[in-house]
Amino acid sequence: MKRPRRKKPPSRIAVLIGILVIAGVAAMAWRHYTAPLDVSPASKAARIGGPFSLVDHKGKNLTEADFRGRQMLIYFGYTFCPDVCPTSLTIMADALNLLGSDADDVDPIFITVDPERDTPEHLNMYVGHFHPRMVGLTGTAEQVKAAAKVYRVYFAKAREDGADTEDYLVDHTSIVYLMGPDGEFRAHFTHETDAETMAKKIREFL
Repeated sequence: MKRPRRKKPPSRIAVLIGILVIAGVAAMAWRHYTAPLDVSPASKAARIGGPFSLVDHKGKNLTEADFRGRQMLIYFGYTFCPDVCPTSLTIMADALNLLGSDADDVDPIFITVDPERDTPEHLNMYVGHFHPRMVGLTGTAEQVKAAAKVYRVYFAKAREDGADTEDYLVDHTSIVYLMGPDGEFRAHFTHETDAETMAKKIREFL
């Protein structure tokens, strides 16, 4: 009886090729799951901005459609904010002043994340301190939450135990958004951006 032929062990070259193929597949999988998300304006995954329905500091109902055809410089904050909000709004106003008449088609917008205290009347007294054309927007808690969501803004009350229920701070994202006449995201600025840098960037889109 003939003995079955023993299969030849794979050559070193074949083993090496197999290892390289496996390593290549593993590398591609690693890049797929660890690569950073595309945060460019064109990326649907990182879309910023969208529809909102709020009330301005004069008591008028406004939506994002009311600003079509104009640039929007948007900041989310609240009037009782002790530092970062007034600083950011001042920088926004200074940037527009640096642009002069070129900023006539740019609307500075302040959207509150504290609608309980920031009524239209309160906003009316507040926004005028920063820029004559600044628009203050508020609404119901649900309306404000919806607006913050489309701009990817985080906010939450930071009450301390035993503190007055009317005396509280609000933790929130501190970013200024530049939106184009079509309502699409153009650029963003942190609270550390100075007025000159902001004005220069805005000018690129005018």
